[in-house]
Amino acid sequence: MKTGKARTIFVCQECGGQTPRWAGRCPDCGQWNSLKEENAVRPRSHGQRTVGDKESAMPINEVAVTKEPRFATGLTELDRVLGGGVVPGSIVLVGGDPGIGKTTLLLQALHGLEQRTPPVLYVTGEESAQQIKMRGDRLGVLSSSLYILTETSLEGLLKVANTLCPTALVVDSVQTVYTDQITSAPGTISQVQEVACQLMWYAKRTGVPVFLIGHVTKEGMIAGPKLLEHIVDTVLYFEGDKSHAYRILRAVKNRFGATNEIGVFEMNDEGLQEVTNPSELFLAGRPARSTGSVVVSSLEGSRPILVELQALVTSTGYAMPKRMANGIELNRVALLLAVVEKRLGLHLSGHDVYLNVVGGLRLDEPAIDVGIVAAIVSSFRDHALDRQTCCIGEVGLGGEIRPVSQVDLRIREAMKLGFQRCVLPQGNITKHLSNPGIELYGVQEVGEVFDHVVTSAS
Repeated sequence: MKTGKARTIFVCQECGGQTPRWAGRCPDCGQWNSLKEENAVRPRSHGQRTVGDKESAMPINEVAVTKEPRFATGLTELDRVLGGGVVPGSIVLVGGDPGIGKTTLLLQALHGLEQRTPPVLYVTGEESAQQIKMRGDRLGVLSSSLYILTETSLEGLLKVANTLCPTALVVDSVQTVYTDQITSAPGTISQVQEVACQLMWYAKRTGVPVFLIGHVTKEGMIAGPKLLEHIVDTVLYFEGDKSHAYRILRAVKNRFGATNEIGVFEMNDEGLQEVTNPSELFLAGRPARSTGSVVVSSLEGSRPILVELQALVTSTGYAMPKRMANGIELNRVALLLAVVEKRLGLHLSGHDVYLNVVGGLRLDEPAIDVGIVAAIVSSFRDHALDRQTCCIGEVGLGGEIRPVSQVDLRIREAMKLGFQRCVLPQGNITKHLSNPGIELYGVQEVGEVFDHVVTSAS
């Protein structure tokens, strides 16, 4: 019997778009050199697989709601990011740069889960069992209830999982696992999508929480289709500079908790150690008297963090001055520089401006604007700022200082670390904020900020 030639299509490895012919540029997302040839897959019926109960439509106010039970991992920072612990049947995607500590984090989390509800299963498709054993020995997580499986076949993985019945499952990594139901190579769009869907069905059917480790692209995004992040319940990014010992675990999606929550860890020879007071950590080693150095308060999820922000303003030797920022969005810096020049009359067009967030943390919220302006003006005028003053506030294009949210939490964090003064928007000054433990200075425009933060010695 004569069989027809298998039909092939070209799939974009960035967006998942399909085209019958190869092209240098994806017609959907516009990415260059992202189309790869794959065998066309016919739609298949997945039987009775379903995420929830098959019921008829019903009014929303009649839906029965039960509180989701959670399991503690033994890592308080991880539990905080997850929303209070691991939810049974949830599927969590963890991404990060190579060598940042994803395997270390999940091995320690499995060890904590295994001590409460054994057994647990760690599936590795990239490292051998001996390598995982050596790492576990260094971390001190060796246990007879923590099982290691070296497998890249999804069918083989699920067979072992159904036999062992673990209480938690880790797959390292989702890009190395393949299913025999699709003929394309592991790591392709079709394979990653199908593997993630079947693992999601397994988690929902059995109630076993599944952790997936995902590769990242050179831009820092999780490799594979964006659909992968839509399938899972929680997406965590493990961030940090390899030259620093600090690691930030950030939640960018969480169906069972708050997003933008962070956990702080310190990497050492014994693995990841939790940092219970990140503000004290990021402020350690701050110089006694240095121009361009200021402390700002940033709210990461529900946690206020005080960090040191440094600015350096120097005369430029080029026709076009440099603008560089580490840990802050460069467009935001350019906007604030324009405000400083227009509203304060400082001519920065002939100066290079460099900004840095100490500790490798990335700050995105506008509540640090007042600190950025204070640091820039301090370096430009060569006047040191008061070490015991913390800056809070958003700066508008008109030079006005706008109120920020959760100011009570920020002030309490500053008081806990011994700060004596706080500069904040006048709109945030209320009666319940008056506290004898710290002096509050309300400002309405950027011109008033430097009057309260400069040291008397300057």
